[in-house]
Amino acid sequence: MSNKELQTIDFSVLFEVEKANPNGDPLNGNIPRQDLEGRGEVSDVAIRRKIRNVLQERGHNIFVQSEDLADDGFTSLTERFQETLGHKKAVKSNEEATEAFKKLTEKYIDIRLFGQVVTFNKSNAALRGPVTVTIAESIGPITITRNQIVKSVNGEHKKDGEKASDRMGEKHRVEYGLYRVNGRINVLWGEKSNLTTADVEELKQALISLFENDASAARPAGSMNVYKVYWWEHETKHPQNSAKKSYDTLKVELKDGITVAKSINDFNIEVHLPDTFKPKLTEFNGF
Repeated sequence: MSNKELQTIDFSVLFEVEKANPNGDPLNGNIPRQDLEGRGEVSDVAIRRKIRNVLQERGHNIFVQSEDLADDGFTSLTERFQETLGHKKAVKSNEEATEAFKKLTEKYIDIRLFGQVVTFNKSNAALRGPVTVTIAESIGPITITRNQIVKSVNGEHKKDGEKASDRMGEKHRVEYGLYRVNGRINVLWGEKSNLTTADVEELKQALISLFENDASAARPAGSMNVYKVYWWEHETKHPQNSAKKSYDTLKVELKDGITVAKSINDFNIEVHLPDTFKPKLTEFNGF
């Protein structure tokens, strides 16, 4: 599809977390992330990772693949980069760098969406991506619970027959939280990354089904769910208003008298579109 059809798009995703760890902090015992006011957080890096995983599952070539899900036989970005170029020679000139990025954007949807930094001849070159996402934050504070766990077998043999210390552990989870992540598709940068309208549609579908097939011991199936995706389409490739003005038309707040939410029913979710507001808003239910 032609890039001339592209339009600036703002989006917000509301997703629920129930009895799961949406994004553990490795520097804090893998406890679910929180800000200083007790609101839950999911990093923007984790959100992009989940988008990539969904797109990969939908059959797209992904450059920054999760090691556990790598499906092309390569174990590093360097190997994947060299295979795309068809040689292992260093990229030395600006012309060669331009040609390298052209091949990368032709093959990999995640580079067309998020851009990429690549090392050329021991120096870095960056292709700025058109899609940006924020850190996801919970609406109001969350409650985190801690559970002691015991493995049924020692990790290592103990000659004295005692239980090894690694049999004891902890799991942390968010009891309930409604999180919001915002994003924008900047067409001006999309033209540089060869973004297409088909890519935009795939991104939208990935957001709608963001947590399907993402289950793990920390995130059991059904414990993370996209509630709704809000999709503001501007009429032109140049934005008709700031991203913040789009986001501000969606108000999500705890109901009066509720301090810690236990379900989606504890929130007021309202959309207010001023008469002067031009982008078209479409709402999509989660998968």
